[in-house]
Amino acid sequence: MEKTQENTTLPTPKRKRKHRPSVAAGLWVIKRLEKAIRHYSKVETTPFIDPRKFSWAPILENNWQTIRDELEQVLQEKARIPNFQDISKDQKNITQDDRWKTFFLYGYGYKMDGNCARCPETTRLVESIPGMFTAFFSILEPGKHIPLHRGPYNGLLRAHLGLIVPEPKEQCRIEVGGEVQHWEEGRCLVFDDTYKHQVWNDTEGVRVVLFLDIHRPLTWPGALLNRFVLRLIRWSPFIQDARKNHRAWERGLEG
Repeated sequence: MEKTQENTTLPTPKRKRKHRPSVAAGLWVIKRLEKAIRHYSKVETTPFIDPRKFSWAPILENNWQTIRDELEQVLQEKARIPNFQDISKDQKNITQDDRWKTFFLYGYGYKMDGNCARCPETTRLVESIPGMFTAFFSILEPGKHIPLHRGPYNGLLRAHLGLIVPEPKEQCRIEVGGEVQHWEEGRCLVFDDTYKHQVWNDTEGVRVVLFLDIHRPLTWPGALLNRFVLRLIRWSPFIQDARKNHRAWERGLEG
């Protein structure tokens, strides 16, 4: 009797998702750049970094009430302050409501002259910070949660100076790389935003911090490489679109 031939055809394996060549190349470059940045970093490469490592941190903390006084003037017209995603469209991935507002002084090295004129002392203080790249008031409404995400590049470090922190302050918190801390008025937090992080304001009050991006302190030649990369980022369509959106908002105020 003739044997029945068994079907030995194997299931077709699922094909791995491939990025477009340009995206894949960009991810490859950034990954290797970040490895170099970690190698040349003068400070630890942990999720949170001790603010005492930075000479500007105590200056901000000693002047926090002055900054808050200017902030309170800005908040008198809070309804006119734009949502973050209205300025930076890329932020729609993490926020789509009107509970995260931003008042920019500097964005990726570009000065927002009108806003800076309204906050002259705050502007003077942030301009004194070596490597300051971005500075704005970050305003979170009650109940706002910013979901888990990561920053694009570890050549920058992020700092928050607590200005308005509602009680209970433990319910107004940030998680970075699995570590949780909460803001305190007049105190700085410094962290690496390329660790996945998320934010909660589970209070009934508004939380405001002075939000800063600064150049990570690096030894040579890492510092030179970092300046070059950040200059390219400044020129990118993503940043230029955000500048255009901010100028449109400023024109709306004038109209």
